[in-house]
Amino acid sequence: MKILAVAGSPRRGGNSDALLEQAIAGATHAGAEVELVVLSGLKVAPCIGCERCFADGRCAVKDDYQALYDKALEADGFILASPVYFTNVSGWTKAFIDRFQCLWALRFVLKQPVPLPVGGQKRRAIFLATAGSASTRFDCTFSTVRALFSTLDATWVGSVCVNNIDEKGAVSGHPELLQEAHLLGAKLVTEP
Repeated sequence: MKILAVAGSPRRGGNSDALLEQAIAGATHAGAEVELVVLSGLKVAPCIGCERCFADGRCAVKDDYQALYDKALEADGFILASPVYFTNVSGWTKAFIDRFQCLWALRFVLKQPVPLPVGGQKRRAIFLATAGSASTRFDCTFSTVRALFSTLDATWVGSVCVNNIDEKGAVSGHPELLQEAHLLGAKLVTEP
Protein backbone atom coordinates (compact mmCIF):
# COMPACT_ATOMS: atom_id res chain seq x y z
CA MET A 1 0.00 0.00 0.00
CA LYS A 2 1.33 3.45 -0.97
CA ILE A 3 0.51 6.39 1.26
CA LEU A 4 1.11 10.08 0.62
CA ALA A 5 1.68 12.00 3.86
CA VAL A 6 1.36 15.77 3.56
CA ALA A 7 2.80 18.12 6.20
CA GLY A 8 1.02 21.47 6.07
CA SER A 9 2.89 23.28 8.83
CA PRO A 10 5.55 25.90 8.11
CA ARG A 11 7.03 25.14 11.55
CA ARG A 12 9.15 22.02 11.24
CA GLY A 13 9.08 19.76 14.26
CA GLY A 14 5.91 21.33 15.63
CA ASN A 15 2.82 19.70 17.05
CA SER A 16 1.06 18.69 13.85
CA ASP A 17 4.39 17.29 12.63
CA ALA A 18 4.65 15.19 15.81
CA LEU A 19 1.21 13.69 15.17
CA LEU A 20 2.14 13.12 11.54
CA GLU A 21 5.36 11.32 12.48
CA GLN A 22 3.37 8.96 14.67
CA ALA A 23 0.76 8.29 11.98
CA ILE A 24 3.54 7.59 9.48
CA ALA A 25 5.19 5.23 11.97
CA GLY A 26 1.90 3.39 12.47
CA ALA A 27 1.30 3.08 8.74
CA THR A 28 4.86 1.95 8.09
CA HIS A 29 4.70 -0.59 10.90
CA ALA A 30 1.49 -1.93 9.32
CA GLY A 31 3.37 -2.50 6.06
CA ALA A 32 2.72 0.63 4.01
CA GLU A 33 5.22 2.52 1.90
CA VAL A 34 4.90 6.18 2.95
CA GLU A 35 6.16 9.24 1.12
CA LEU A 36 6.32 12.47 3.11
CA VAL A 37 5.75 15.80 1.39
CA VAL A 38 6.45 19.07 3.24
CA LEU A 39 4.38 21.80 1.62
CA SER A 40 6.37 24.73 3.05
CA GLY A 41 9.43 23.46 1.18
CA LEU A 42 7.65 23.49 -2.18
CA LYS A 43 6.30 26.10 -4.53
CA VAL A 44 2.54 25.57 -4.70
CA ALA A 45 0.68 28.72 -5.75
CA PRO A 46 -2.99 29.22 -4.94
CA CYS A 47 -5.62 28.39 -7.56
CA ILE A 48 -5.91 31.35 -9.94
CA GLY A 49 -9.44 30.51 -11.09
CA CYS A 50 -8.45 30.38 -14.76
CA GLU A 51 -10.77 27.40 -15.43
CA ARG A 52 -8.35 25.91 -17.94
CA CYS A 53 -8.74 22.66 -15.98
CA PHE A 54 -12.31 22.50 -17.31
CA ALA A 55 -10.82 21.28 -20.61
CA ASP A 56 -8.92 18.23 -19.35
CA GLY A 57 -9.05 17.99 -15.55
CA ARG A 58 -5.39 19.04 -15.14
CA CYS A 59 -4.12 22.23 -13.57
CA ALA A 60 -2.42 24.54 -16.07
CA VAL A 61 -0.33 26.40 -13.47
CA LYS A 62 3.21 25.02 -13.60
CA ASP A 63 4.84 24.60 -10.20
CA ASP A 64 5.46 21.82 -7.68
CA TYR A 65 1.76 20.97 -7.52
CA GLN A 66 1.90 19.00 -10.78
CA ALA A 67 3.93 16.19 -9.16
CA LEU A 68 1.74 16.28 -6.03
CA TYR A 69 -1.39 15.77 -8.14
CA ASP A 70 0.11 12.62 -9.65
CA LYS A 71 1.33 11.35 -6.27
CA ALA A 72 -2.12 11.88 -4.73
CA LEU A 73 -3.79 9.89 -7.49
CA GLU A 74 -1.23 7.09 -7.30
CA ALA A 75 -1.61 6.74 -3.52
CA ASP A 76 -3.87 4.18 -1.87
CA GLY A 77 -3.94 6.26 1.29
CA PHE A 78 -3.59 9.89 2.22
CA ILE A 79 -2.50 11.52 5.49
CA LEU A 80 -3.01 15.27 5.82
CA ALA A 81 -1.59 17.17 8.81
CA SER A 82 -1.96 20.88 9.47
CA PRO A 83 -1.99 23.38 12.28
CA VAL A 84 -5.18 25.41 12.55
CA TYR A 85 -4.98 29.15 11.89
CA PHE A 86 -8.13 31.27 12.23
CA THR A 87 -10.29 28.12 12.38
CA ASN A 88 -8.90 26.51 9.22
CA VAL A 89 -5.86 24.75 7.81
CA SER A 90 -2.61 26.65 7.21
CA GLY A 91 -2.18 28.76 4.09
CA TRP A 92 0.20 26.18 2.60
CA THR A 93 -2.39 23.47 3.13
CA LYS A 94 -5.23 25.59 1.78
CA ALA A 95 -3.32 26.46 -1.40
CA PHE A 96 -2.62 22.74 -1.90
CA ILE A 97 -6.29 21.86 -1.36
CA ASP A 98 -7.55 24.63 -3.64
CA ARG A 99 -5.40 23.38 -6.50
CA PHE A 100 -7.48 20.19 -6.55
CA GLN A 101 -10.10 22.33 -8.27
CA CYS A 102 -8.79 20.59 -11.38
CA LEU A 103 -9.86 17.20 -10.01
CA TRP A 104 -13.22 18.69 -9.10
CA ALA A 105 -13.47 19.82 -12.74
CA LEU A 106 -12.64 16.30 -13.91
CA ARG A 107 -15.48 14.86 -11.82
CA PHE A 108 -18.18 17.48 -12.07
CA VAL A 109 -17.53 19.42 -15.28
CA LEU A 110 -16.07 16.68 -17.49
CA LYS A 111 -18.14 13.95 -15.74
CA GLN A 112 -15.18 11.55 -15.52
CA PRO A 113 -14.34 9.37 -12.54
CA VAL A 114 -11.32 10.00 -10.37
CA PRO A 115 -8.71 7.41 -11.40
CA LEU A 116 -8.25 4.66 -8.83
CA PRO A 117 -4.80 3.77 -7.52
CA VAL A 118 -2.96 0.86 -9.16
CA GLY A 119 -4.50 -1.67 -6.74
CA GLY A 120 -7.99 -0.68 -7.87
CA GLN A 121 -9.29 -0.01 -4.34
CA LYS A 122 -10.87 3.24 -3.23
CA ARG A 123 -8.48 5.65 -1.49
CA ARG A 124 -8.58 6.10 2.27
CA ALA A 125 -7.58 9.21 4.21
CA ILE A 126 -6.91 10.55 7.69
CA PHE A 127 -6.54 14.07 9.04
CA LEU A 128 -4.37 15.37 11.89
CA ALA A 129 -4.57 18.89 13.31
CA THR A 130 -3.47 20.98 16.26
CA ALA A 131 -4.76 24.35 17.41
CA GLY A 132 -3.49 26.77 20.02
CA SER A 133 -6.75 28.02 21.44
CA ALA A 134 -8.66 25.98 24.00
CA SER A 135 -11.92 27.15 22.40
CA THR A 136 -11.05 25.98 18.88
CA ARG A 137 -13.63 23.72 17.36
CA PHE A 138 -12.68 21.99 14.14
CA ASP A 139 -15.97 22.42 12.23
CA CYS A 140 -14.58 24.80 9.58
CA THR A 141 -11.40 22.76 9.23
CA PHE A 142 -13.38 19.53 8.83
CA SER A 143 -15.54 21.11 6.14
CA THR A 144 -12.46 22.04 4.09
CA VAL A 145 -10.76 18.68 4.56
CA ARG A 146 -13.96 16.71 3.83
CA ALA A 147 -14.26 18.60 0.54
CA LEU A 148 -10.71 17.58 -0.38
CA PHE A 149 -11.21 13.93 0.56
CA SER A 150 -14.49 13.86 -1.35
CA THR A 151 -12.84 15.37 -4.42
CA LEU A 152 -10.07 12.74 -4.19
CA ASP A 153 -12.85 10.13 -3.88
CA ALA A 154 -11.27 9.02 -0.60
CA THR A 155 -13.01 7.50 2.41
CA TRP A 156 -12.42 9.44 5.64
CA VAL A 157 -11.02 6.85 8.08
CA GLY A 158 -10.55 9.16 11.07
CA SER A 159 -8.83 12.13 12.60
CA VAL A 160 -6.85 13.29 15.60
CA CYS A 161 -7.53 16.96 16.26
CA VAL A 162 -6.21 18.62 19.40
CA ASN A 163 -6.87 22.12 20.69
CA ASN A 164 -5.10 24.03 23.48
CA ILE A 165 -1.70 22.86 22.14
CA ASP A 166 0.37 25.84 21.01
CA GLU A 167 3.94 25.78 22.25
CA LYS A 168 6.25 23.91 19.89
CA GLY A 169 6.59 20.32 21.07
CA ALA A 170 3.75 20.57 23.62
CA VAL A 171 1.93 17.59 22.14
CA SER A 172 4.83 15.36 23.19
CA GLY A 173 3.59 15.85 26.75
CA HIS A 174 0.45 13.95 25.77
CA PRO A 175 1.57 10.40 24.93
CA GLU A 176 -2.05 9.28 24.59
CA LEU A 177 -2.49 11.65 21.60
CA LEU A 178 0.70 10.40 19.97
CA GLN A 179 -0.49 6.82 20.48
CA GLU A 180 -3.88 7.71 18.97
CA ALA A 181 -2.15 9.09 15.86
CA HIS A 182 0.04 5.98 15.63
CA LEU A 183 -3.00 3.69 15.83
CA LEU A 184 -4.86 5.78 13.25
CA GLY A 185 -1.92 5.48 10.85
CA ALA A 186 -2.03 1.70 11.25
CA LYS A 187 -5.82 1.67 10.83
CA LEU A 188 -5.42 3.50 7.51
CA VAL A 189 -3.49 0.49 6.25
CA THR A 190 -5.09 -2.48 7.98
CA GLU A 191 -8.84 -1.91 8.13
CA PRO A 192 -10.97 -2.35 5.03
